[in-house]
Amino acid sequence: MFTLRIHTVDTSQQPFAPQFGGIAATSGTKSVVAGGSNPKSKKKLFSPTELKGVVHLFRNLPTFSSSPPMTLFNVSTRTTLVFIVAVPNYLSPEEFIAFCGSHVEYFSDLCFIRNDAVEDRYSVLIKLVNQAAADGFCCSYNGKRFSPPETEVCHIYFAQLVEYTDSAEIASIPQPGYTELPTCPICLERLDHDTSSIKITVCDHSFQCSCITKWPFWSCQVCRLCQQQDGKPTCAVCGTSSNPWVCLICSFVGCGRYEKGHAIEHFRHTQHCYSLELETQQIWDYVGDKYVHRLNQSKIGSKSIATNNQCASVEGECGEKEDDEVSGALFSSKVDTIVDEYNFLLATQMETQRQHYETLLADAKSRKEILTREAIEKAEAEKTQEIQSKLEEVTKETKAVSHINEDLAKDQEYLKKKCKEIQEREIALLKTKEEKIIDLEEQIRDLKIYIETQRTLATSSDKDEIKGGTVLPVQSNQSKSPKTNSSRKRGGRKRN
Repeated sequence: MFTLRIHTVDTSQQPFAPQFGGIAATSGTKSVVAGGSNPKSKKKLFSPTELKGVVHLFRNLPTFSSSPPMTLFNVSTRTTLVFIVAVPNYLSPEEFIAFCGSHVEYFSDLCFIRNDAVEDRYSVLIKLVNQAAADGFCCSYNGKRFSPPETEVCHIYFAQLVEYTDSAEIASIPQPGYTELPTCPICLERLDHDTSSIKITVCDHSFQCSCITKWPFWSCQVCRLCQQQDGKPTCAVCGTSSNPWVCLICSFVGCGRYEKGHAIEHFRHTQHCYSLELETQQIWDYVGDKYVHRLNQSKIGSKSIATNNQCASVEGECGEKEDDEVSGALFSSKVDTIVDEYNFLLATQMETQRQHYETLLADAKSRKEILTREAIEKAEAEKTQEIQSKLEEVTKETKAVSHINEDLAKDQEYLKKKCKEIQEREIALLKTKEEKIIDLEEQIRDLKIYIETQRTLATSSDKDEIKGGTVLPVQSNQSKSPKTNSSRKRGGRKRN
């Protein structure tokens, strides 16, 4: 089952919604019949409206045991409200109504939904008068080209519910048991048929395929990243370009779980479960924990790749074609059951292998950590031992230097004492020499006096008188005149 939630601030126009407060919602299973019971007499009783907003497409999460295959014509999923995901912008609203042909007379309401951020396409909501008209419209136009020369294809969903909100955050939150699908037709065609209910493509929109360029303006960021040739996109959180994954819903680029895991962190926060690996162009389903791309490859032989079946009228010949479609759906469901069993077995084995190898990786990582820790401890022990040995050597050298310092101090003290003794002996010797010098000077002075006296006596006329006299020593006084000395001498002689 598919539901819609439209984020819009235009509260004046909310088509297909009952008039009550809160979030406007309507069930697509309600029928609005206009006119009589004869379809041929129905006239165009609707007025096309236009709404500006962002459409969010949700689908329920099926289980293998209880849910039927996700095909367009499951009885439990069909309603009278149909949603056309994308109509190319070169097709005006009038041209789209002309494209719908005679089925327009079975429309009870029509709304064009435009997103200002998307220039190349718009979406369409159509309310039909009864279930047979809705089935006939889907048989006629699902998978049909909008224009024969062009390659854009019409993708139609039966909508169970339409909700309106003015909060972007609320609009992107899925209901319990639902997940969001991309609204880009190229990204929807990338998904598995059981996921998007869209007939698969042989090329699967791989890198640089010709059909991916059919939407000329490339308003989808995912498609631009897939076709980008110059450089790799980087993770929006850590900036790494290794193993980038892009969200199919909001184009968030994150790194894989074997890098820093920002892509799966984005899924946990937003519940956007489909992510495209840019290197391999494969899509991973986080809810199913498996590749959607692998399911596409396994089912390519069992799905119809042809376009649409034409329906001549709404209530007449369409019944036979619908019976053929149901028969084909029953056969396809058997094939789907077998494929699902093998895929489930393969997914279980892959999960076992993944857990096994993750255990091996965890063991290898723990062993690496243990070896690294042991190597660090060994290096630290060797370094500590080396530092300890160097410290002991330095301690020994310090002790030897200390002993040498003590010996030098003792030698210095001894030499100081010896130097002092030598200085004292030198001082005593100098003093003795000075005394001897003084004594010798006195002796020399006496000799000089004696010699002068002898000379004086030898030249004196009174030498006979002086002979036999006594010479007495007198104090040396340089200031006394020679007359005084001679008078003393004479005086001495007189005393004799």
